[in-house]
Amino acid sequence: MPVAGRNRGGGRVTRRGRMMPVVVTAVAAMLAVALVVVFVVLPRVRGDRRSASAPSDARMSRSAVPVPGDPTSMRARRIVDGMDVEERVGQLVMAPLFAGSEPSALKDAIADRHVGSVLLIGNWRSGVSGVRGVVDGLHSYVKDGSRLLVATDQEGGQVQHLTGSGFDEMPSAVEQGAMTTDRLRTSAAGWGGQLAAAGVNVDLAPVTDTVPGDRNQNDPIGALDRDFGLDAAGNAEHAAAFVAGMRDAGVQSSIKHYPGLGAVKGNTDFTADGILDTTTTADGAEIGAFHTVIAQASPAMVMMSLATYQRIDADNPAAFSSAIVDGVLRGRQGYDGVVTSDSLSAAAVSGTPTDQLGVRFVEAGGDLVCIGQSAYVTPILDGLTAKAKADDAFAAKVARSAERVVRLKLEMGLMA
Repeated sequence: MPVAGRNRGGGRVTRRGRMMPVVVTAVAAMLAVALVVVFVVLPRVRGDRRSASAPSDARMSRSAVPVPGDPTSMRARRIVDGMDVEERVGQLVMAPLFAGSEPSALKDAIADRHVGSVLLIGNWRSGVSGVRGVVDGLHSYVKDGSRLLVATDQEGGQVQHLTGSGFDEMPSAVEQGAMTTDRLRTSAAGWGGQLAAAGVNVDLAPVTDTVPGDRNQNDPIGALDRDFGLDAAGNAEHAAAFVAGMRDAGVQSSIKHYPGLGAVKGNTDFTADGILDTTTTADGAEIGAFHTVIAQASPAMVMMSLATYQRIDADNPAAFSSAIVDGVLRGRQGYDGVVTSDSLSAAAVSGTPTDQLGVRFVEAGGDLVCIGQSAYVTPILDGLTAKAKADDAFAAKVARSAERVVRLKLEMGLMA
């Protein structure tokens, strides 16, 4: 606008004949200066103002969320656009392989049903080399030349599924919570290196739950020392260090169990009783610990709890709650990474028909269905496929979830 004003003044001067050359020269000079201000100075000023006013964790949060239209997201969309419904659905399922099983147990699921992720579950005592042999066998069934997401629960203490030669005996999370964050990051990098050597590329850890009351009365977390044993802020710091250490070794993480299992009594794996949380809120310290880790460490996945949260959504378990997944995690927090479920073969959701478990999760905004029982794999695949073929709106959700999973795979170098 100031430049236009000067032009108007210059226009009036041109009527005076002999002053025209001087005025033209002056206007050109002013235009040049204005352009420098617009294209060089002003962007720097605006950038400085943003940097000074935005908190550091907010900047990290924005950087942790893939920008729609970025090259990796666009490539993921092109890949998913080239898939049929069955292929898209396959990307949304993490099938279990139990210790002692041959890779061939999942051959049909991977080769024919396009399952793109595997969970190593049970007590694997075969060491790094034994697990690697199984993982290599699983990859051989993928027909398009891509690689699988291969996950396990390697938390430490009572929850460490992979042991034997080459795997350290990991301390419990409470013991990890007594470490400095620098030491924990270094230790996690060591444990992550062992997972990477075994072909495992995702650790379904760390537990980021906070236990506010009597630990012994909290069956899923406190009684098993699965949390870091600190307040919400301390748990967040240590969870972020764990995630960073795993990533240092080339292994991604899933923080769990959003929005927190620390205030329930029952263990959702084994019971549907005592799993109503009456205290956790959408803006409290306990859920805030997860948000801090997302902002500071950018975990590849967030795992949803199967408990119900009375003060956020009293009608649905978190994994089936669009108010929690789409409303709080994705909407309010802006998280656009992969959302996975806790095992949907758990007792907590046993009242839902098996073929509708995956449907309810994806409808709520989830992406990757974690399954802890082999018999559930086919019904969940069938339910998702049937719903996607019958419902265009649901098919669009399946495609969007498949894009998030494929984008993660591209970022991890699992797809060419």
